Amino acid sequence: MRIAEVYKSIQGEGLLTGTPSVFVRASGCNLRCWFCDTPHASWAPEGRDLSVDEIVAQVEEWDCRHVVLTGGEPMLFAELIPLCERLRRIRRHVTIETAGTLFLPVTCNLISVSPKLSGSTPDPERHAHWARRHERSRLRTDIVRRLVARHVYQLKFVVDVPDELPEVEEFLNDIGEVDPERVLLMPQGVTPAELDQRAAWLKPYCEKQGYTYCPRKQIEWFGATRGT
Repeated sequence: MRIAEVYKSIQGEGLLTGTPSVFVRASGCNLRCWFCDTPHASWAPEGRDLSVDEIVAQVEEWDCRHVVLTGGEPMLFAELIPLCERLRRIRRHVTIETAGTLFLPVTCNLISVSPKLSGSTPDPERHAHWARRHERSRLRTDIVRRLVARHVYQLKFVVDVPDELPEVEEFLNDIGEVDPERVLLMPQGVTPAELDQRAAWLKPYCEKQGYTYCPRKQIEWFGATRGT
């Protein structure tokens, strides 16, 4: 499994915000969001191939119960299945962060699915190939339904502009019955100023709809810094 980095930090997004966690970042992604904040695992993937034993050994270096398997896109790697099993066996709480476009029969404590809205597609003039591929692959409601049915879940949408909010509603209608408190809307941005600007309209919308507003606390705590 190609791994960009393994590090300990604090979960800054989602229902477990504030939880000390070890992050295992898979390198490689089948999408190319223009605003991706981990290009070293997508646009310019780095890292090295590690066995499940090697990954688990690195996780065990920290006395930390929570482990987040993220990316890139961890569902690209079949090794994710035995990795989850091993981590559960050593009593780790496992979160998988995925875009919800690929399915593996994994075992985890929380599946964090982040479907990509139309505004995530890269510039078709600068990245014609990836724009076509991204747009073709970014939404798989059939796979998201399977993941939500199998796991404790959260659905996390990155929202850039108000015009994307109807897409969120359409997607949720297609998925079927979900717990609105497990629907998290997160502002796009990599600076506190950008996040605050979008929070001005996104937070009231969440309150109106009964969704959970999801701040990017790692930006507040650390800035847009790798390894956080």
